[in-house]
Amino acid sequence: MRGRLTTHVLDVALGTPAAGLRVQLWRIRDDGRELLKEAFTNEDGRLAEPLLSGEAMETGQYELLFDVGDYYRGSASVAFLEWVPVRFHMADPDSHYHVPLLVAPGGYSTYRGS
Repeated sequence: MRGRLTTHVLDVALGTPAAGLRVQLWRIRDDGRELLKEAFTNEDGRLAEPLLSGEAMETGQYELLFDVGDYYRGSASVAFLEWVPVRFHMADPDSHYHVPLLVAPGGYSTYRGS
């Protein structure tokens, strides 16, 4: 059984899920990086499907890029942040990696969720 990679984004300034926020997943290699997926969060701040799952799960370095600047330009808030990068290492492709983002116009927090 292979694992999966998921995320969700919460707008802590508004106390709501961050709907319509663009998320990119990049694979980081010694010879550069490769865009694996781009998706937008739904009304619950989640993606419609995992970023990776099954056989696509491989050990290695990855980066999630969250387009926070564009998200906030679509609202009345003025954002300090543009792109929020979260670079992490996937050691066990059979595990569930959940990488949430808590965001506000002036800052963010992330962690490995469950």
